[in-house]
Amino acid sequence: MKFNIITIFPKIFDSYFNEGIIKRAQKNKIIDIKIHNLRDWTTDKHKTVDDTPYGGGAGMVMKIEPLYKALSSVILNDPAHCGGSEESLKRNKQKKRKIILLSAKGKKWDQQMAKKYSRLDNIILICGRYEGVDERIKNFIDEEFSIGDYVLTGGEIGAMAIVDSITRLLPGALGNKESTIDESHAKKGILEYPQYTKPAIFQFGNKKLKVPPILLSGNHKKIEEWRRGKMRKAK
Repeated sequence: MKFNIITIFPKIFDSYFNEGIIKRAQKNKIIDIKIHNLRDWTTDKHKTVDDTPYGGGAGMVMKIEPLYKALSSVILNDPAHCGGSEESLKRNKQKKRKIILLSAKGKKWDQQMAKKYSRLDNIILICGRYEGVDERIKNFIDEEFSIGDYVLTGGEIGAMAIVDSITRLLPGALGNKESTIDESHAKKGILEYPQYTKPAIFQFGNKKLKVPPILLSGNHKKIEEWRRGKMRKAK
């Protein structure tokens, strides 16, 4: 799985993508992440990626030209791209590749979308900033996603969330392939059962917090029934 991320703040990703499961997945060649600085596709000495909105209003809008050039370059330089010109970007018919814009206006990302997108080979993520992106970008993307009903200063956190949620579903990414079976949202709208580990009794002050006895019983059938009974619907 290849992830190409277009951003104006490439260093934001350094820490998160170099720790834990994401780092291991890259080392084991399960995923390949490339970060692209949008300013590399500007033409002026200030490397300008934004401008004032037509019609007036507060803030700045990300320009279409550098984004189009960045997408063209990323796709045309992909070894999987079978020839063609920049015009092929408009069609983007390669079934195993999707282009995503991270935006507060986008459809909410969820576990079901993560499963769907985990079947792809290549995902390009555009991190929106400022007041938004020139609307003409919609001619060149497949989907616009948000990670929640709130506004962030940019799409970088959303891009990290999408990469993470997809990566952990890929074969070999997690230490135990069964880890994703009963976890929250594995089934749409269902949350995972409570989890406990040692010690069996945790004492603080005069209080003792005990692990449910059924989990210590060794009766796997009863444990499974208890867990199923504790799974609940997401609100």
